[in-house]
Amino acid sequence: MKNPTWQKDEIIIVMDFYMDNFERIPGKDSSEIKKLSDLLNKFRNKNGLYGDAKFRNTNGVYMKIMNLRGIDERYDGKGLQSSSKGDKEVWEYFFDKKDKLKKAANKIKEYIENDNDLGINLDSNIDNEFEEEASEGKVVTRIHQTYERDTKLVKKKKDKVMKEKGKLDCEVCGFNFTKIYGERGNNYIECHHNKPVSEIGEKGKTSLEDLSLLCSNCHRMIHRNRPWITVTELRDIHNADI
Repeated sequence: MKNPTWQKDEIIIVMDFYMDNFERIPGKDSSEIKKLSDLLNKFRNKNGLYGDAKFRNTNGVYMKIMNLRGIDERYDGKGLQSSSKGDKEVWEYFFDKKDKLKKAANKIKEYIENDNDLGINLDSNIDNEFEEEASEGKVVTRIHQTYERDTKLVKKKKDKVMKEKGKLDCEVCGFNFTKIYGERGNNYIECHHNKPVSEIGEKGKTSLEDLSLLCSNCHRMIHRNRPWITVTELRDIHNADI
């Protein structure tokens, strides 16, 4: 049985380990590498990534670390020269974003250790609006999707705005679904989580002030590229073109 390709989430965890231990990489028979191997195998078991007895064992994990070392221009010696496309993509995205790497790795580890799965389905397709965010791995992307689609939280946000303003206008362009589509558009608008997942508390708690109500077009414009722009920045762009 051929072992599955390394997932970005797994490479993120390994890169986080590598960056923490750059000066002195533990040996492949060390307890640190064994612990990392065990963690990756838990990810495997949680997501049905089945392979042979060598799957994410200490030799394979150590080799993946050396793949990253082969990319690292700071290293004077030679790592392995067989880095994958996924290795290079994760490295290029996170190398100058060490805080973001640590936060993303911690979110993935939290998902691995959490018995209730955090409600994440890694097998389902990622929506177009979230494709760019997938640079941080499927776990982080799924968590963000889950927050933005929390029906109870979205309802509370809508109810609050409706009580205060009597209507649900897009916070960027002012589009109102009810005004344009009548009863069919009544009470419809999308909800955007202003904070990146990495900045959300460990328990995943958020406040209504962290959410913005947007029309579909403006929502996609915010998610289209990394780094995201804020609602205020998109509003400035929109108003400048009027």
